[in-house]
Amino acid sequence: MANSDSIRVMIVDDHQLVRRGLSAYLMTAERIHLVGEAADGAEAVDRCAELQPDVILMDMLMPNLSGADATRIIREHYPHVQVIVLTSFKEDEMVENALKAGAIGYLLKDATMETIVQAIYDAIEGEPTLAPEATKALIKASLRPSTPDYNLTERELDVLTLMAHGLNNPQIADKLMISRSTVKFHVSTILSKLGVATRTEAAMLAREHNLVKP
Repeated sequence: MANSDSIRVMIVDDHQLVRRGLSAYLMTAERIHLVGEAADGAEAVDRCAELQPDVILMDMLMPNLSGADATRIIREHYPHVQVIVLTSFKEDEMVENALKAGAIGYLLKDATMETIVQAIYDAIEGEPTLAPEATKALIKASLRPSTPDYNLTERELDVLTLMAHGLNNPQIADKLMISRSTVKFHVSTILSKLGVATRTEAAMLAREHNLVKP
């Protein structure tokens, strides 16, 4: 029977052996009360109301619903539930997606059981736990230049895309089925918003900041 200060934990992983291994160890850890398991993200979301976990150990790549998507849904509906990602994947994008979804921790499956248990204790206190690889991913993300918001309209993006592909005003007008004077107006507005003087500069800036539509 769980005591009043026990931590209710749910394990979410599509591999039964992983769930069994974690369960066996967590059941011996102080204060931790294993309330249940789920085999994928969708089941984790469904079982949250029933099991009422305090902390979830969440895998990332699973069928039906990914760990990141499940984390996002759970954090939206059950904000008191803390999610610690426990995965084999250390790609930057995976780390960023998990943390943006609301995970408080990101550990790799080669972490020691002591580290995992301590991460659970820390999560209850609102303290994050990150594997070194996850920390590196966050540092890279913080150093990555952000894309400026030029406040271009959809039509202006259409015109800018065609400009970047080398079309002149008459060609853009034919392509978008608008008048040449309208194109001229859009081009002038685009140059002003981008803070450039020429079409060439606008095209270069558009490619640099991925403003060109596919």
